[in-house]
Amino acid sequence: MKILILGVNGFIGSNLSAYILKHHDWDIIGMDLDTSRIGECLGHPRFHFTQGNIITDRAWVEEQVAQCDVVLPLVAIANPALYVKNPLAVFELDFEANLDIVRHCVKYKKRIIFPSTSEVYGMSDDTPYDEETSNLVTGPICKERWIYSASKQLMDRVVYAYGNHHGLNFTLFRPFNWFGPGLDNVWVNKESSSRVVTQFLSNIFYGRDITLVDGGAQKRCFLYIDDAIVALARIIENKNGSADGRIINIGHPGNEASIAELAQMMLDEVAKFPDYADIRGKIKIIETSGKDHYGKGYQDIEHRVPNVSRAKEFLGWEPTTPMRDAVAKTIAFYMAQKPDNLTAA
Repeated sequence: MKILILGVNGFIGSNLSAYILKHHDWDIIGMDLDTSRIGECLGHPRFHFTQGNIITDRAWVEEQVAQCDVVLPLVAIANPALYVKNPLAVFELDFEANLDIVRHCVKYKKRIIFPSTSEVYGMSDDTPYDEETSNLVTGPICKERWIYSASKQLMDRVVYAYGNHHGLNFTLFRPFNWFGPGLDNVWVNKESSSRVVTQFLSNIFYGRDITLVDGGAQKRCFLYIDDAIVALARIIENKNGSADGRIINIGHPGNEASIAELAQMMLDEVAKFPDYADIRGKIKIIETSGKDHYGKGYQDIEHRVPNVSRAKEFLGWEPTTPMRDAVAKTIAFYMAQKPDNLTAA
């Protein structure tokens, strides 16, 4: 099998590539802007990398879609701060650029595995969120944060329609707060440069206070990346066509925690390292409003709990890594990479 992974150097693409090369005999054709996360894959005989951009290198992308068996378009902006600061860039990349790729898959009759998001459920009142029955609820237009959710939801509808009316072989997978080694660069010493786990860790390493937006009462279900990649690999493998035409949540309902609880957990785990034993006395947890932190276009989501029964039924998959273990493994990974000149705060 030949797999095209666009955004191969991203968090999902890099972890997926390493897993495939270790556990399967599939060939990977990958494109991304750089190679910062995929050093261990470069040089492997089944890994073929091209540096490029899906927007400017469209002819190359179409050529590769025509030659591959499965396409995973993983290129997207998935940072809440950018949804508010640059909403049009989110739409142009997450929807417009990816729409071309979907249409290539239709044209060449290729299977596509497309990344949806838990954010498409928006502010749905359901607990848990069900792929087939939950309403998708977003806020008013002035809350620009929803452009990511709306772009992804529209792409889901387009992919589904191409499948239902034009024979596109697809699977839509919906990640629920995947995290782990390689999520973001924690060594960027600034606020709102990463997603919540790595932003908190960066704050701790650099001795900055941890900011809880709206008190950190929002709850998320966190999934460790190793568990997620097993599910994604089973979608690619697609035994007996079990994932064809499916929308599948991939998350850990048992790993629900508030953002405030996450911050406390991370401080607890970092404090287990000798150099950071007294970190709790140095890092304060402060509160701010979503408007002050992200801008007036921000609106938050109170909870995101996935129904993962379809992942169990169609993939034979269930998450296995408890929340605290996942946090500890992630911290250990970044701690091992800590620059020598960075001392404990």
